Amino acid sequence: MTDIAIDSQAQVAAAASGNRRRVLKRLWRHRSFRIGAVILLVIVAGAVFAPFITSGDPMAMRIADRFHAPSLQHPFGADMYGRDVFTRVLYGARLSLWIGLAVSVLAAIGGALVGMIAGYFSWLDSLLMRIMDALLAFPAILLAIGINAVLGPQIHSVIIALAFAYVPRIARIVRATVLVIRQLDYVDAARISGASAWRIIARHIFPNTLAPLLVSLTFIFAYAILAEATLSFLGIGPPPPMPSWGNIISEGRDYAVEAWWIMLFPGLAISLSALAINLLGDGLRDVLDPRLKVEGA
Repeated sequence: MTDIAIDSQAQVAAAASGNRRRVLKRLWRHRSFRIGAVILLVIVAGAVFAPFITSGDPMAMRIADRFHAPSLQHPFGADMYGRDVFTRVLYGARLSLWIGLAVSVLAAIGGALVGMIAGYFSWLDSLLMRIMDALLAFPAILLAIGINAVLGPQIHSVIIALAFAYVPRIARIVRATVLVIRQLDYVDAARISGASAWRIIARHIFPNTLAPLLVSLTFIFAYAILAEATLSFLGIGPPPPMPSWGNIISEGRDYAVEAWWIMLFPGLAISLSALAINLLGDGLRDVLDPRLKVEGA
């Protein structure tokens, strides 16, 4: 019996490994996923290797170079304090991408927890979903502005405010998935065998919510980057002179005519990042959603 059990476990592990390889191959064959992955990798590499790509200090001011147009010395030009915009954009990627990642992870944890509890425990469903509906009644950016105004303009305040604003969206997606999964035969079998509710949620329901959850997180990631830029532009994001893409745009808005490059290049960085992450999300959705037959050209 022991040998049979070991062989069975080995077969299950081999099948799972084979499935992962097939999914990865399908993802890489998907054109949108491939393009998005390449663009995002370039942006992340620029953020990680910023000290090696440029020797400048993003905070260093050189008044003699103020409003210097794009050139070999300053590829993206210089701002009103003579700071190199290229250097600030590279270092700003670190902060903006970190905020987007932190927001998506926190929103995933909170939204998945609320969604699974509401979807599995019917007696809590109405209460939790009415709270989520109340939060959804406010636009995410307005809710984030209100929370951030209370907490103050700090990095952790931006992350908490945006994560709180996006939790209801994740919760509704997870809840809808759980409502379907909890009616399946293997969940009924686990329930009849005496498994506790939390064991069923952890071992049978949560793994099957990962596909829609991952797809949703890519879009939340992109929304968070855009929302951080909006908050920084309004003056309630990470405090300047800390370089983030939103802060750079905010500082350059008064010089949009004579020094257009201050706003242009961080704006392009935000657009490319959002595009890349959305392309990744499209690829994940097409490959991981079994209802979609087309894998992408």
